[in-house]
Amino acid sequence: MAEITAAAVKALRERTGLPMMDCKKALAESQGDEEAAVQWLRERGLKLISERAGRETAFGTFGLFTSREAGAIVELKCESAPVAANEDFKQLAADLARQLATGPGAATADELLSQPSPSKGTTLQEQKDHLFNRIREVFNVGRLQKFDGACAGYVHPGARVLGVLLEVEGGPEDAARDVAMHIAALRPVVVKVEELDKAAVEKERQILRSAALAEGKPENIVDKMVEGRLRKEFYVTQVLEEQPFVKEETVTVGQFAEKNKMKLKRFVCWELGKE
Repeated sequence: MAEITAAAVKALRERTGLPMMDCKKALAESQGDEEAAVQWLRERGLKLISERAGRETAFGTFGLFTSREAGAIVELKCESAPVAANEDFKQLAADLARQLATGPGAATADELLSQPSPSKGTTLQEQKDHLFNRIREVFNVGRLQKFDGACAGYVHPGARVLGVLLEVEGGPEDAARDVAMHIAALRPVVVKVEELDKAAVEKERQILRSAALAEGKPENIVDKMVEGRLRKEFYVTQVLEEQPFVKEETVTVGQFAEKNKMKLKRFVCWELGKE
């Protein structure tokens, strides 16, 4: 059996980032061959991933990449809050989003993970597996979205981690990011009134109409009243352009965008772990 020197163990640890005892065992199993030891550690890690695949991943972050050409957001989940704050974990999330935005695109997590990592000389899958081997927590790639166009975004940390990706046309980057932050704060569901579900709007209209009639309002003015209430009580909770802008409440988001010569096109606003 080949002698396993302290220098060899140290070199393997520096290369893999894994505990000294794991590196020593890998070298012993591989008769001192460093390349074989790296492969042994990788295979052992993959076995652990399979064994722990069912663990709950309730923590994590959103990887975000934005530019004037494209933007992407990727949900990356883990088992604990300390790992969610780990710099290598956040780097993986950022790399996933950058590759999604700048690469050929991907419809699924597996498709994205098979692509090259922007910061490592490996695939994203290998980057993820290597990180698992070091940290020994399960990581799951959740939702992902790419927009082809100028984008801004925002990730809100805390007890409820929120991620926003907003596509715009024209306007300054800081104004677009301000709107992305507004979206995280007030959680609209559509950009324009016309995008609301017509059945939901009609249901709300009938509720408001019945309430106005029950208040004894004259029937000839009820419909006009209802449209006003729809805008003030319903649209303002659902429609981005109709909401008072959080940084300048004297104007709506739509008016703020118009003032900045910016067209709001579409967005996603996700809360970590909640579809």
